Amino acid sequence: MTSGLPAAGPDGLLRCPWSLISAEYLRYHDEEWGRPVRDDTGMFERLCLEGFQSGLSWMTILRKRENFRRAFHGFDIGEVAAFGPDDIDRLLGDAGIVRNRAKIEATVANAQAALGLPRGLAALVWTYTAPGPAPVSLADVPSQTSSSRALAKELRSHGFRFTGPVTAYATMQACGVVNDHLAACVCR
Repeated sequence: MTSGLPAAGPDGLLRCPWSLISAEYLRYHDEEWGRPVRDDTGMFERLCLEGFQSGLSWMTILRKRENFRRAFHGFDIGEVAAFGPDDIDRLLGDAGIVRNRAKIEATVANAQAALGLPRGLAALVWTYTAPGPAPVSLADVPSQTSSSRALAKELRSHGFRFTGPVTAYATMQACGVVNDHLAACVCR
């Protein structure tokens, strides 16, 4: 993976090199990453998981994903928005998720903020689509863009937390708002 160029997967097809680190990454890359997510629940889940990932490896989040889904009631925005202090305490005691008070409280606050969006979370995120040239290598993939900075600013203006420009961009990548599969990747 050191070249950052597409590499052959187990089936011989070229893929983004990060996907070949593990079976979990390969499955995530091939089946989910970069595929359009247009529903609010799916977008909320990705945004929350990207926030929880901050400072950690994505593998940690992938391996805990089902626990996150259970703990946050399938990322149902209405249910999470109704979480109170007892729920926060329950989540802080759940070893199956990342037990970071600020991130947990941000998830609840973000659900409350999402309820207030007139057209919904997915519609808001998709307004920041900014097609660009296909990246040739990982060196061509930014960690943030002017679009992700603008999205992060708008999310914060609605009361969202843990949604800076890097988290916003990772969400945009995960949800297909931008297509950062490398030009030669079979998934592009």
